[in-house]
Amino acid sequence: MAVTIGSNVHAADEPAEGFVEGSGLKLNARNYYMNRNRKQGADDNIEWGQGLLGIFESGYTPGTVGFGLDAHAMLGLKLDGGGGTDSSSILPIGSGNGKAPPGFSTAGGTLKMRAGDTELKAGDLFLNNPVIAGGETRMLPQTFRGVSLSNQSLDGWLIEGGQASFTKLYNQSGHQRIGTSYGSLPEGEESQHLNWAGVAWSGLPGLTSSLYASELKDIWNQYYYDLDYSYALNDRVSLNPGLHFYHTQDTGDALLGQINNNTFSLHLGIGVGYHSVTVAYQRVNGNTPFDYINQGDSVYLDNSQQYSDFNGPNERSWKLKYAYDFTGLGLPGLTSAVSYSRGELDLSKVDPQSTGYGETWYSANGKHAKHWERDIDLNYVVQGGKAKDLVLRLQWATNRGGNGYGALDQDTDEYRVIVDYPLNVF
Repeated sequence: MAVTIGSNVHAADEPAEGFVEGSGLKLNARNYYMNRNRKQGADDNIEWGQGLLGIFESGYTPGTVGFGLDAHAMLGLKLDGGGGTDSSSILPIGSGNGKAPPGFSTAGGTLKMRAGDTELKAGDLFLNNPVIAGGETRMLPQTFRGVSLSNQSLDGWLIEGGQASFTKLYNQSGHQRIGTSYGSLPEGEESQHLNWAGVAWSGLPGLTSSLYASELKDIWNQYYYDLDYSYALNDRVSLNPGLHFYHTQDTGDALLGQINNNTFSLHLGIGVGYHSVTVAYQRVNGNTPFDYINQGDSVYLDNSQQYSDFNGPNERSWKLKYAYDFTGLGLPGLTSAVSYSRGELDLSKVDPQSTGYGETWYSANGKHAKHWERDIDLNYVVQGGKAKDLVLRLQWATNRGGNGYGALDQDTDEYRVIVDYPLNVF
């Protein structure tokens, strides 16, 4: 979860009374360059594109029950990616020669209804919660086709749920059934829908917590809990402990085979002035990886990094991160972060006959497979003038493996240059 759409371009504001009076149109132009340099002979992935995203959100008609309409359109343009360097990172894989087409586009709409503090939506949805979150780390965001229901009638509480049957991936124009990021479904099989429900609470200053559950039909039931606390010791020093926990269990026809996975992460952050240091520990207890929906960002774990999620079977990992806000040097809007993560996996316990994961993850000599990642991020948000709110992101990740990990993934250097220019039209 390294990047999100600039200024939360699809985040809904408190709706104003009136279909027209409460409407708004937001645009975001994202220029995205990705260079994934493989170090062990595999083809490099080099892509450069321009994404355009427009989102219209209406207000609600007056009355006890109000009605509204949301709509969005996306356009992705290929700027470079030829010479055999195309992949599935930000551009579609073209038919025939595998090269990306010059452009791709999609559009969608959502009907919505509001009664008091309860809102019902049906259509193409932007979703962002721990069990179903659209991928926003590439040129264009991921959307889902289904229904959602949310209620905020209790102060500090959000209660929500819904069902999604299809998804539009971030590098595609059309829709498909929701799959998983790591599992290999049997040929001709697919899950028909994903159901979810959850509650998020922020009733005390600095303290947040949430509990979610989801069912990816005939694949898994997944449950999530988190707790995060920010506490100021004084004007300069603050503490931020927290935890994330997932339990995943196969269900129904178990199309990916047996799954019994408990994954958690713990973190402690210490802030001193404009500096902060965070240490995190993450553990996967299970002979399958911690898995989540395809191309999604629903991996709310501390050690989910730019390149690796450190989520392999029986993997334990730790991370050390340092961040600095250059406001302390008179440069507001400029922030930086450097982190180092290291993981060790026991792959010898993986069942090689596992329907969805065995062939990929099993290793007779992989009891102590290891890998590490170093990440450097530099972000700048323009503070004023005609380019106000323009965001420039520079990201660099280095991932290296050993003791059998190289059979799972290639040693890689990855560079990203991302420019977001959000615009509120009205």
